Amino acid sequence: MSRLAGKVAIITGAARGMGAVTAKLFVEQGAKVIIADILDDAGESLATSLGDSAQYVHADVSSEADWVKLVSEAEKLGPLNILVNNAAILHAASIADSNADDYMRVIKINQLGTYLGIRAAIAPMKKAGGGSIINISSIDGLQAKNGLSAYVSSKWAVRGLSKSAAIELGPHKIRVNTVHPGGIFTAMHGAEGQAEPSEQDNAFYVNHALPRVGLPIEVANMSLFLASDESSYSTGAEFLVDGGWQAGLRLSMLPSS
Repeated sequence: MSRLAGKVAIITGAARGMGAVTAKLFVEQGAKVIIADILDDAGESLATSLGDSAQYVHADVSSEADWVKLVSEAEKLGPLNILVNNAAILHAASIADSNADDYMRVIKINQLGTYLGIRAAIAPMKKAGGGSIINISSIDGLQAKNGLSAYVSSKWAVRGLSKSAAIELGPHKIRVNTVHPGGIFTAMHGAEGQAEPSEQDNAFYVNHALPRVGLPIEVANMSLFLASDESSYSTGAEFLVDGGWQAGLRLSMLPSS
């Protein structure tokens, strides 16, 4: 059974990585998908490979005008039911060695882009009779790391924003949830050009509950659940796809089964 039959989705940052895998999965499950990104060649290629159920639209998520364009294109396919705010960037630097421009560049894409997406989706989802907004946060929206102050700030903000939006939009049957991936095998984590994770890719996670890096399809499957009617009573919640990272670490000096 197609879990998203008849639904229309916008997925940002969908030209590659988790976004591309999510777009492919949604199409396989019956949705029509707007692939939003600034990577034109990759986005166009993906849309072509997915056939008539996918369309690429160049969009900067920090631009209000581009969100108007995205919603307009989506509604040509049918009522807008699903938004996946996936677009994100990462800047690694200490607070002392970064500057306001570095910080705001991350905030504009990760945090402002998510806010603008939610706001743009409200009217069309009300008209559609409801919908599901899935905001991709991070394990770093639940904890923190040195050297990632802007990224961590943005992902915590997405978490709080999503809860506020869930409370506001629930009466309109619009659900808003966050997904918190751990380490996922994508270009952001050094997977460019690799088909499969190597032993070195998995080594960092050796003391995690599941001692390996995660795969984009595992995040996409969570987004699929939240996009579908199967999650109809879930809103304002956090869904971890982190291999148990948030649970804690397995310590070699203590007994373990």
